[in-house]
Amino acid sequence: MSDASIGTPEQLRDPNYTPPMAKAVPLGIQHVLAMFVSNVTPAIIVCGAAGFGFGSNSPDFPQMIYMIQMSMFFAGVATLFQSIGIGPLGARLPIVQGTSFAFIPIMIPLVAGKGVDAIAVLMGGVVVGGLFHAFLGLFIGKLRFALPPLVTGLVVTMIGLALVKVGIQYAAGGVPAIGTEEYGSGLNWFMAGTVIVVTLGLSFFARGMLSVSAVLIGLVVGYIVAFALGQVSLESVSRAAPFALPNPLHFGIEFSVAAIIGFCAMAFVSAVETVGDVSAITKGGAGREATDKEIQGATFADGLGTAVSGLFGALPNTSFSQNVGLIAMTGVMSRMVVTLGALFLIICGLIPKIGAVISSIPIEVLGGGVIVMFGMVVAAGISMLSDVNWNRRNMVIFAIALSLGLGLQLEPNALQYLPGTLKVLATSGILTAALIAIILNLLLPEDLPGGGAEDALAGMVVHPPKDEHV
Repeated sequence: MSDASIGTPEQLRDPNYTPPMAKAVPLGIQHVLAMFVSNVTPAIIVCGAAGFGFGSNSPDFPQMIYMIQMSMFFAGVATLFQSIGIGPLGARLPIVQGTSFAFIPIMIPLVAGKGVDAIAVLMGGVVVGGLFHAFLGLFIGKLRFALPPLVTGLVVTMIGLALVKVGIQYAAGGVPAIGTEEYGSGLNWFMAGTVIVVTLGLSFFARGMLSVSAVLIGLVVGYIVAFALGQVSLESVSRAAPFALPNPLHFGIEFSVAAIIGFCAMAFVSAVETVGDVSAITKGGAGREATDKEIQGATFADGLGTAVSGLFGALPNTSFSQNVGLIAMTGVMSRMVVTLGALFLIICGLIPKIGAVISSIPIEVLGGGVIVMFGMVVAAGISMLSDVNWNRRNMVIFAIALSLGLGLQLEPNALQYLPGTLKVLATSGILTAALIAIILNLLLPEDLPGGGAEDALAGMVVHPPKDEHV
């Protein structure tokens, strides 16, 4: 979309430049479309894990609508923290904030089957984790040495692997439906498959906004197909209020050791992700390295945006990497464009009927979308790992961290005798893998005795016995 009618090359690389409104508004909405599905999906997943009913007659259904609504509203607020800034708060760059997938593997064990009352524990973790995230802004740059691509790539990959099961369950009919005759039916997979096929088709064969919004359009098509098949109920939309303000401490707040440790640990990972996004934006959009002030301001805004979200019943926020790629594609570095997108999100967050429409999406349709999104998280992690020098040392670190992290996640009963808090943290998989990788990366020498990666692989190969008759 970059052309002379938007501005000169020098203007487009200036974060303080404001394009003509006729161009700035659609560019801002494009940023919203790129992150919209990813932003509201965590709220649906967490509510589903807690046991909220997905039917409009469920007493918990309005609570899910509220959390979706707050996901939009506070993504907009956190984005304004970044784009406009207040004092040391904010990078004053076109950074789009949204609900983070990274925290889902931590949140699900904390709320699993416990109903709406368990959300108060999450909110306590979100607030404390957000404040800790903001505190990291004071020295985040000095900690990057402990998080090379080996560690960050492993963590991102583990996040995706922890989520893919949820995507399959949703596509088959949803977690509450496991064990029923409808679970895994051809109808369920047809709706999910429609989303996947449309998303892939647009991703590979479309350009511009059609490609950027491929998952969103795939969900819309899947929604239309589900409606035609009689699988959509709009009763909740008619019952939803036309306008509603955020409600402080809507779910209450409760402080749990497990939640606080888990959220603080993942806040550290999220902070590093934000540093990478800021660096990518300045390098790709302005052709320069990010300043210490920008990185510090972005981390402050990331953390404060999360803490404020928790006070009003929303989930943790982080910078959205897909919007970094969008800036590189459009060539427009203007923070005013992102500010307009943030205002659009805030308006959507004030209209519960929008949340009700989103919550009316059949779980199978949503499953088709999240299968693609969670797969992309794994792919992003593998892409980060491609920068690793795969010598024997790094292979050993990766092998041990992945085996223990993924293994404990798949078989949580292996730690059944641990205290409840430690069990939740250890069996999340992500924290275990991250901690092992960070410690081993700091402790192990650069050159392990015994040769390179090829020698290590050769030593692991089991050769079959020779057949003397051949």
